[in-house]
Amino acid sequence: QVQLVESGGGLVQAGDSLRLSCAASGRTFSNYAMGWFRQAPGKEREFVAAISASGSSTSYANSVKGRFTISRDNTKDTVYLQMNGLKPGDTAVYYCALRQLRLLSIYDYDYDHWGQGTHVTVFS
Repeated sequence: QVQLVESGGGLVQAGDSLRLSCAASGRTFSNYAMGWFRQAPGKEREFVAAISASGSSTSYANSVKGRFTISRDNTKDTVYLQMNGLKPGDTAVYYCALRQLRLLSIYDYDYDHWGQGTHVTVFS
């Protein structure tokens, strides 16, 4: 049984930074790609960032490129999302997801397990 637990969300001012964490259990974490997605109120869930199992490949949504960084620590079974230069448009519930393959994907339907989400609110 895979469990993904996100943490690190909060209420911040525009321009501030946050680091989200997602701790995984129940699988050999280093074998699987991970992704971050978000869902703003009244909107569909959207891709934010993804990282391959080894960490050698990453991908970002255009809206966060240059501001967000995804990383992973396979010794801690944890994936991170460093978010800098936050904007009100980044306000959403952020979800981490595990894909039971090594290659990353930007599509939510490619992911097999999801966390419960962590709220990020950015005010101007």
